Amino acid sequence: MSDKAQYVSEESYALLKTELDNLKNKKIPEIANRIDEAKQQGDLSENAEYHQAKEDMAWAQGRMLELDQILSNAILINGDRKKNDEVLIGNTVIAKTGDKTKKYTIVGPQEADPFKGKISNESPLGQAFLGKSIDDVVEVATPAGTQKYTIIEIEA
Repeated sequence: MSDKAQYVSEESYALLKTELDNLKNKKIPEIANRIDEAKQQGDLSENAEYHQAKEDMAWAQGRMLELDQILSNAILINGDRKKNDEVLIGNTVIAKTGDKTKKYTIVGPQEADPFKGKISNESPLGQAFLGKSIDDVVEVATPAGTQKYTIIEIEA
């Protein structure tokens, strides 16, 4: 876990906050009860329920720390942007590569989903698009070789 800023949409921030609240107020207390109940059954060395509950607690506490870190370092992507002349985080880029036109939305790493066209600002392609303008040609090294993208449009 690093303490660097992470860009997230307001929607994603709300989902992460809900997950954190659920962990703190519901899941962790439930797991603590499971551990307590398992302890009351006696011999812990062969108590599978106890060991599973301990593993679940370790995961939940780790996830809680991760969410705390993400939320405390989050920079909200403003969805109300006006059309920009250059690509910023939160923009959608329509680019042509070869004979294909593709649409990419630049998001923070927590929201990246390449299959839905959401690419991280930290990815090679996301980094290459940032700060560029319409008609700029962006080159990105990929395992298949260098790919060229021409920016056709930038959406807010």
